Amino acid sequence: MANSARLGGSFRDPNGFLFTHGGALYRQVNRAYQPHYERLMASGLYADLVKRGWLVQHEEADPGLGADAWKVLQPERLAFISYPYEWSFSQLKDAALLTLRIQGRALKHGLTLKDASAYNIQFRVADGKPVLIDTLSFEVYGEGRPWVAYRQFCQHFLAPLALMAHADIRLGQLLRVHIDGIPLDLASRLLPRRTRLAFGLLSHIHLHAAAQRRYAGQKTGAARVSLQQSLALLDSLRRAVEKLAWRPGGTAWGDYYDDTNYTDAALKAKAGLVGEFIRQARPQSVWDLGANTGRFSRIPAGMDIPTLAWDVDPAAVEKAYRQVREEKTPNLLPLLLDLTNPSPALGWANTERASLARRGPAGLLLALALIHHLAIGNNLPLEDVAAFFAQLAPWLVVEFVPKEDSQVQKLLTSRQDIFPNYTREGFEAAFGRFYTARRAEPVSGSLRTLYLMESREG
Repeated sequence: MANSARLGGSFRDPNGFLFTHGGALYRQVNRAYQPHYERLMASGLYADLVKRGWLVQHEEADPGLGADAWKVLQPERLAFISYPYEWSFSQLKDAALLTLRIQGRALKHGLTLKDASAYNIQFRVADGKPVLIDTLSFEVYGEGRPWVAYRQFCQHFLAPLALMAHADIRLGQLLRVHIDGIPLDLASRLLPRRTRLAFGLLSHIHLHAAAQRRYAGQKTGAARVSLQQSLALLDSLRRAVEKLAWRPGGTAWGDYYDDTNYTDAALKAKAGLVGEFIRQARPQSVWDLGANTGRFSRIPAGMDIPTLAWDVDPAAVEKAYRQVREEKTPNLLPLLLDLTNPSPALGWANTERASLARRGPAGLLLALALIHHLAIGNNLPLEDVAAFFAQLAPWLVVEFVPKEDSQVQKLLTSRQDIFPNYTREGFEAAFGRFYTARRAEPVSGSLRTLYLMESREG
């Protein structure tokens, strides 16, 4: 149909797919899924999950929008789609526990999840909570059938969480390489031997991996599993996940605000300017790049502006998410991002998972205490930084930190100063190719300058 486009990452399920039409999001439901959909709606499971905030709501739309569709749904459209390799430890853990809770309730309604993909879970920016976005993940439960998504759950959730908790928090980035989940044999080899003493990890990772190797290539009949055994499996997985813990610390930026040259007065002055600039730009959304624990991200969030708080440090993102969760902070979602190596387009034909830039643009970028790390710490030309930022948002609030600042001096202590253009004049010239400076204000009590810029193409 004209003006319709199928989403690149929606092709694996023969029961339907997502597409856009006229700028709106729709889900086609094929006739093969009819008995499962009717059971989902009639059983009360759909209404129950939506009421709990565990499943996106949908409306039934004009079937003519989908070619050969049995039914067309218009689901709730989320403000932003993030990926598991962009989540903190606790975000992945909360997504895992939600998946298990949903499967438990599905079984009690005569249904089961045929998918346990981490990509089926998203985090709402509005409240920071996880939610299932794939309505077609449910199918009618067959008595005696084992959970077909068990291995997928272990690969997408349990294995990366165990590696992050027991080996190294950075191993969560293996999800960026293995987008179908971390292979269990790999996880088993990487995990320390002591994890074999934990019954849940022994059963669901180590022995599970051994069974996969033993029966690889063999056609085996699935053993019958009672409903009580299925519920017991979920309980075992839940306990295994709940026991996994990670204490954020020991990273470069986890305690950034405890080691800054800002006085309390300077921080207050900076926050005031950031608020002024955001109110002047009036963006519909904000991305805070290098947000650390989200101190300044809370300014636009407090203005009811959906805000993403991106940072490279897993401890900082973990702390930010825990604070959002504990304080029930609205409009703020912390996410993990190495800005020098941003999330690329991944998967089949490079279309399954969209790049960072493809998921924009945002209304406004915050780049506070960031430019010197990119330009001096990572040798990125100022003009290249400005060009990339201009792709991401039409408005920019950016802080220039001169060489005389003690934080820049720290960067230069271990390297030669090969940055003759890193001056305020050089900064303004480089960014001036892509932006028009609307305001430039000194940050009281510091050597720094805060700019409000608008894209020349905006």
